[in-house]
Amino acid sequence: MVEFQISTNNQLHTTIIFTKNLTKITMSISNNIVACIIALVALSACSSSSQQESTSESDTSQELKETNDKVSLKKLWETDTSSLLTPESVLHDKTNDILYVSCINGVPPNAKDNDGYIAKINPEDGSIIDPKWVDGLHAPKGMGLYEGTLYVTNIDELVAIDVATGEVSNRYAVAEAKFLNDITVDDDGNVYFSDSNTNKIHRLSQTGELDTWIDDANMGGPNGLFHDGEKMMMATFGSGRFHAIDYTEEKVEPVVDSIPGGDGVVKVGVDYLVSNWNGEVYYVTSTWEKEKILDTKDMGANAADIEFIADDQKLLVPTFFGNQVVAYTLVK
Repeated sequence: MVEFQISTNNQLHTTIIFTKNLTKITMSISNNIVACIIALVALSACSSSSQQESTSESDTSQELKETNDKVSLKKLWETDTSSLLTPESVLHDKTNDILYVSCINGVPPNAKDNDGYIAKINPEDGSIIDPKWVDGLHAPKGMGLYEGTLYVTNIDELVAIDVATGEVSNRYAVAEAKFLNDITVDDDGNVYFSDSNTNKIHRLSQTGELDTWIDDANMGGPNGLFHDGEKMMMATFGSGRFHAIDYTEEKVEPVVDSIPGGDGVVKVGVDYLVSNWNGEVYYVTSTWEKEKILDTKDMGANAADIEFIADDQKLLVPTFFGNQVVAYTLVK
């Protein structure tokens, strides 16, 4: 609204009010002033209309720019629903170009029932190569790979598997562990793995020494871990916060909030993808802005511990109760 007043000699003041769709003129002045005011109104209306058109064009241009900048997913393939029972995590073996899928099978996911297994599938089309490559586990979840050894959490132990033979090469019992979850491996081969129920991150050194790296009751249920140079990224299942952890100072710093049920973390260039176990995937930029790019909650499909193949820009989503792994192409 624009409002101003005009006065002439001893005449009464004139008030003119402009609104977007209405011009109201209240005046009590001599006739020779009316023409001036009408002309002024007409001129102002034309100016307002021109400004509206310019603003509208600018808004449309900005809207198109924002749309073009958005990240999206295009579905590629999905596995059958009978081979992968309660898939929790997917990991790409670059050397052998194989996807490993940890399958909890029977629930609850902390039951020691010996029905869990690791499957091998083809990353090109999702075909099953070996449905039970390694079996006899309880509830396998997060996985990490280093120099021919696949590490997998199994409720209260870390299991080492020889990739060449598919045989369990070692087991590391973790004292007081309740719900061992995700794994990441640093450049030196140190294996870090979270315990969501005790707010701890444990570490297995390459020399075989096991210790608790971080014990922090305020972490909020640590789950997804990702080694990223001088820091580790961590998604939390309970608090819904995304954190950066400095390796040297062992300082846990929240960088993004409101990602409930935080599960998997992967790197996309300088940015990240973070999954919400309930059935969402978020794109998180290096400046800590987030955008939801996948939502399958209404379909009854979860989004557990995800994987990303950078060469193909391919996102792999284990759907947990959906009993599938679904592949998408990331479009930027």
